[in-house]
Amino acid sequence: MNDTGGEVLAGPAPARLPPTRSLSELERLALLADTTAQLISNHDVDVSLRRVVQLVLPRLADWAVIDLITDKGDVARHLVVQAGPDGLSLREDLQGPMPPVSVASPMPLSRALRGVASNLAGPDTYQGVPDSGIAVEQRRLFQVAGIKTAAIAPIRGPHEVLGAITLGRSDRPQGFTTADLALLQDMGRRIGLALENARHFQRQRQVAETMQRYLLPQLPRLPGVEMTARYLSAPDASYVGGDWYDAFPLPFGDTALVIGDVVGHDLEAAAGMAQLRNMLRAFTWSQDRPTHHTIQHLNEAMTRITDVRMTTMILARLGLDSAGTWTLRWSSAGHPPPLLIGRDGLTRFLTEANGMFLGLPAPSPRPRTEARLTLPAQSTLVLYTDGLVESRRQPLDDGLESLRRHAASLVHRDVDDFADQLLHRVRPHDNDDDVALLVLRLPS
Repeated sequence: MNDTGGEVLAGPAPARLPPTRSLSELERLALLADTTAQLISNHDVDVSLRRVVQLVLPRLADWAVIDLITDKGDVARHLVVQAGPDGLSLREDLQGPMPPVSVASPMPLSRALRGVASNLAGPDTYQGVPDSGIAVEQRRLFQVAGIKTAAIAPIRGPHEVLGAITLGRSDRPQGFTTADLALLQDMGRRIGLALENARHFQRQRQVAETMQRYLLPQLPRLPGVEMTARYLSAPDASYVGGDWYDAFPLPFGDTALVIGDVVGHDLEAAAGMAQLRNMLRAFTWSQDRPTHHTIQHLNEAMTRITDVRMTTMILARLGLDSAGTWTLRWSSAGHPPPLLIGRDGLTRFLTEANGMFLGLPAPSPRPRTEARLTLPAQSTLVLYTDGLVESRRQPLDDGLESLRRHAASLVHRDVDDFADQLLHRVRPHDNDDDVALLVLRLPS
């Protein structure tokens, strides 16, 4: 590793001789297939780009450079990797912001960034007086890297040019051929498709998160009751979801508590969540009815006037009587059970009144019911969505047991720390779902 090098991306490369021939057609097809596989198997664009670079270095070149154009037209030298005797090194000293794309420059990189053409370049290409800031940076790259020959191609998505990829040779005499350039063009198109898809999913995620941020409510203040909530989006940028929590005072004196999960991981699920949340608020506010009647009313309305296919949820009503006793009434529509933790650490899942999920046409195959429980002083109630306890590799029972154990161990902490630590400790590492969490603690 030299002083200007950065992170090592791969170990030492096997001993190799400079190439004496271009890749065969079969080898080209295999390389393109491997490139496609890397791009579609990784949702993280940075990881995908690094793995693509590892496919071409040192096989085709000694240097790989990826310049990207942002949605706002800014240019960045996103990735510079050098192949050396110690393996592949990330050259962070050559990465960073770039000048804007020149609209008239005939130089190879500027043409590629405009999507005009792919080009071959040699050591003399950037030796003249630079005609743009892009040319200055490219000349610096060639000088520092000692590049003797380069192939430069656009990274082109279906609708726009997203950047350019440069392969450079500094330790081998053979120049790139037009066949090599055609191969690089094909790779650039595949990279562009992956980048455009990633940007589309990122925009979708931002819209959904903005929607959720505005829809997820401010929590009401109850005398002596501590209450907090968390919403944690899915780690995968292509996943946005319909998880939500709600809490609001009712005109009859109780406080409504809601946790729900609309099926799906897309903008449609987030929009469905908004519909159901508002409908449920209206039904619960306007009618002093048992929770299971309200849920059934919501189910009937949902199947007739919304496009939501399925959702699970819990509706609860928290009440305080004249003797100072807190009572919880609730009904569940196929949702994971609330967890009650006593101040002594004893735990109980509230599995009663668990009916079918919402989305089934009326009448329900099993009548819905309501449960009632007097809550002990200083007890903590946890409502959550399944992203907290489920994963592809972990059975639900294991997730519930993890939640129970960690909640019991954390019950002495204040509710904000309790919620943060619960998310950190319980949420499975391979979780691909969003999580909503509502926690309240009663006074002594």
